[in-house]
Amino acid sequence: MDPSFPASIKPLKRSFYERNTAVVAFELIGKILSFKQDGKIFQGQIVETEAYFGTTDPASHAFRGPTPRARVMFGPPGFSYVYFTYGNHHCLNVVTEKETVAGAVLVRALKPLSELETMKKRRSTNDIRKLTDGPGKLTQAFGITREHSGRDLTAESFCIIEIESKEKTPLPINVTTRIGISRAKEMPYRFYLTTSPFVSRK
Repeated sequence: MDPSFPASIKPLKRSFYERNTAVVAFELIGKILSFKQDGKIFQGQIVETEAYFGTTDPASHAFRGPTPRARVMFGPPGFSYVYFTYGNHHCLNVVTEKETVAGAVLVRALKPLSELETMKKRRSTNDIRKLTDGPGKLTQAFGITREHSGRDLTAESFCIIEIESKEKTPLPINVTTRIGISRAKEMPYRFYLTTSPFVSRK
């Protein structure tokens, strides 16, 4: 594991997620996703996200209200929402907004930081840039499935953390329209680390 990681994992607090979804999506860039599985801790820096709102967002799973699939999006902020799509991929989302107000941030890409050999086996590639450069790829590399939906991300076993740094220089973050969807794709709710070679698309 990268020696720069803190000895004690301190997850982001629930108050971080209990805000406007686009703000959370923007501020998640640069944070570290941490997932413990079978004694291993998989970690990656979040380099790309997308914001999805509730009943006013035609591209959101919550557009039709609290269906069985989307109910978690209306629940408390700071929980995971993992869904299965295209019969092949799991996608990890982070629930946002106040309880009863739907919102979630799709984690689209990561810079892999630990357990790279396991990730390479799971992804069947030795190219580090292809391990986690997409929402379905990163869940496969980390071993995240629908079983991990509805988990409290303020707990240490599955969480998002921030690495403290003395440098206060803002990260170069680009804002674009969302990709990979057919509805409301014109909305500027996709955010990515401009300098990262690990994003799914620039």
